[in-house]
Amino acid sequence: MADQIAENIRVIRERMAGAARRSGRDPDSVRLLAVSKKKPAGMIAQALAAGQTLFGENYVQEALEKIEMFSTGSLAANGPAPRWHMIGHLQTNKARFIPGRFQAVETVDSERLARALSRHAESTGATLEVLLQVNWTAEAGKAGLTGRDDVKRLMEGVLEMPALELKGLMTIPDPELDEVGTRKVYAAIRALREELAGSLGLKDSFTELSYGMSHDFELAIEEGSTLVRVGTAIFGER
Repeated sequence: MADQIAENIRVIRERMAGAARRSGRDPDSVRLLAVSKKKPAGMIAQALAAGQTLFGENYVQEALEKIEMFSTGSLAANGPAPRWHMIGHLQTNKARFIPGRFQAVETVDSERLARALSRHAESTGATLEVLLQVNWTAEAGKAGLTGRDDVKRLMEGVLEMPALELKGLMTIPDPELDEVGTRKVYAAIRALREELAGSLGLKDSFTELSYGMSHDFELAIEEGSTLVRVGTAIFGER
C-alpha cells in the first residue's frame, strides 16, 4: 500500500504539472492537498514518506486525533511534519480547536465564524490563514457565500482581524454540472478573486484558488486553481 500511495502521488503530480504547462503556468504555482478524511493515520504517514506534506481534514474531532499522533504521539518524527487545512464545514463552537493546529481554514463563510477564529487565534498567539468559501450557483443546503457583495463584505471584515491572513477563495461546484458548466464556475471564481484583489489592494496576498478534486483537478488547474484537493486518487475509495 505504501508503494501504491507513493506511485499515486507521483502520477498526480505529473498530471498537475502537465495541466499547468498546458495553461501557460508554472507547475510550482499549484499545490497538492491530500484529502485524508476517514483515512487512518498510517496512510497519512505513507504519503508523508512519499514527500506529501499538506493534508486536508473535514471533521474536527477526527483531525485532532491525527494531529496529536503526528505532533507528540506515536507518529511524531524528525522529518517534515504534516501541515493541515480544515476543508469541511466548521461550526463556530469548534473554532477554539483550530489555531495552533491547522495552518488554514478554507471554509470561512460568515463573519461570526471569522471572528471566533480570530479571537481564539489571538488568545493563543497564533496566526491562521483563511479562504472564503463561495457557493457560486447558490445550491440549496450547501455552505458558502452566494454573491459578489457578500464575498467583498466578508473580505473587508476579515482584513480588520489581525490574527487572520486572508488568502483567497474556495469553491465546490455542483457535482451534476458537466465539464462546460464546471469550467464556467471555476472561471467565475477566478474572475471574482482577480476583481476583488484589485479593488481592495490585495494583488500580492489574496492569491489562492482552492478547487478541483480527484475527478477534475487537471481541468481546475487549467482554470486557475492554486490548490487541488485530492483524496480518492491518492488513498483509494473510502
